Amino acid sequence: MEIIIYLAGEIHTSWREEIKARSNALQLPITFVGPMENHERSDNIGEEILGEQPNAILKDEAASSINNFRTQILMQKADIVIALFGEKYKQWNTAMDASLAITSGKPLILIRPKEHHHALKELSRKANVTVETIEQAIQVLSYIFEEK
Repeated sequence: MEIIIYLAGEIHTSWREEIKARSNALQLPITFVGPMENHERSDNIGEEILGEQPNAILKDEAASSINNFRTQILMQKADIVIALFGEKYKQWNTAMDASLAITSGKPLILIRPKEHHHALKELSRKANVTVETIEQAIQVLSYIFEEK
């Protein structure tokens, strides 16, 4: 059995690579998908496809519509969503993706540091599983494939 996991969250750190490497080391049958990790491409995709926009707001809106389309398609194909709230970066996209997973009925693993417990308490209660570390998330994934 192979599962598809959508990795939602900030694109500025290597947390996705860590999850992929740890999953591969355990030989878990998982395919990972997620947002465009090339920040410049993500910001410019609207103009690349639709042409130059008259101002920064319309440029952002054009890119957002295409990025949201990508997210919706890939998340619909996913069996599980993992959303990571990191330490440093603004987490608006993570919150949006986690909410989309919940409203779509996708099983959700929420990774959030202990320090974010209070700020994310409602979202944590809606997630299927809330953990504090990537290692804990990998343990949850590994458990799915245990037979005995």
